[in-house]
Amino acid sequence: MKDKHFTDTILRWYAENGRDLPWRRTKDPYAIWLSEIILQQTRIAQGPAYWERFMTAFPTVEDLAAAPEDQVMRLWQGLGYYSRARNLHAAAGQIVARGGFPTDLAGIRSLKGVGDYTAAAIASIAFGIPAAVVDGNVYRVLARHYGIATTVGTTAAKKEFGDLAQSLLPDSQPAEFNQGMMDFGALQCTPLSPSCPECPLAGTCDALRTGRVDRLPVKKAPAKVQTRTLTWVYLRCQGETAIRRREAGDIWQGLWEPLSCEEPGQLEGRLTLLRRGVRHQLTHRTIVADFYLLETTEKPVLPEGYRWIPEQELDRYGKPRLFESMLDCL
Repeated sequence: MKDKHFTDTILRWYAENGRDLPWRRTKDPYAIWLSEIILQQTRIAQGPAYWERFMTAFPTVEDLAAAPEDQVMRLWQGLGYYSRARNLHAAAGQIVARGGFPTDLAGIRSLKGVGDYTAAAIASIAFGIPAAVVDGNVYRVLARHYGIATTVGTTAAKKEFGDLAQSLLPDSQPAEFNQGMMDFGALQCTPLSPSCPECPLAGTCDALRTGRVDRLPVKKAPAKVQTRTLTWVYLRCQGETAIRRREAGDIWQGLWEPLSCEEPGQLEGRLTLLRRGVRHQLTHRTIVADFYLLETTEKPVLPEGYRWIPEQELDRYGKPRLFESMLDCL
C-alpha cells in the first residue's frame, strides 16, 4: 500500500525534528553497525557515551576484532544484555575474515547478533539499500495511524507490519525514512501521552479518530518476573581477592564475579555482613543478593574456576553492575 501523504509527512518531520546523534554524521558501516548493536535494548540517552567509548578504543573493526574479549566486556559494563558484546566481538572477527564489511542485506544479516531490524537499519543508512526497519516505535506509529489491532510479537504481525513499512519506504530516501520513523515514534507518537494535537498525521490517524490511541498497538501479556536469590562473599587475603568468570547458560555469561556461596552458614563467625537484600532488576528476573566480606591471612583452597588477582586489578575485569554495588559497600 502506497501512502504518499504518510511518507512525505515523516520525511518532512524528520528533516525538522530528527535527533542529532554522532553516528548519523557518518556513512562508515562499522560505526553505524556499532551504534545499532549498542542501541539494542538500550535507552538512546545511554548510547552516545558508549559509542564514543568504543570508537575511541577501537577506531576500526580490525581493532575490535584483535582486542581481548575481557576488554570488550569491560567497556560494555553497565549496558546489560552482555551477549550483545560477545556477539559484537565475534562479528568483528567475521568481518575481518571476509575482508571487509558486507555491502548487501543478506551479508549484513549473516553477522552474529544481527537480526532483521538491525540488518535493515545498517543497510539503509550505510548503503542506501531500500529495506524498511520495524521496531517498537515503528509498530506503534503504524498500528495507531492505520488502526491495526494485530497483536505485536506474533508471526502475523511481523509480516503485516513489515510489508506495510516496506510499501511506505521511498527508494530514494530509505535512511531518512527509517530514521524518521524511529524518531517519530520516540519523540512524537510516544507510548504514553503522545502529542496528538500537534501531530502532523493527526488528520489521518485512525486511532485518534476512533479513540484508541491508548489501546494500540496491541501487545502480548508481559512475562512473569521471577525472583532469584544470590549470596556473594568478597574474599580478601594479603591484597588479593578471588573471582571467577561466569559460564555459559546463565545470566552475566563471560563476566567476573566474587565467591558465590550457596550456604553462608558454613562460614558463620568469619563473615562480615556488608549488606543484605540488595535488589537488582533484570528484564524478566529480580535478583535479591546478600553481600559478605571474608578477610583472612592465609589463602584458602578455592573452588574450581576461581583465581586470585590483586585487588587493584579488579577494574580490568568486566563485572555485572551488581558486583559494582558490592564493591561500593566495601
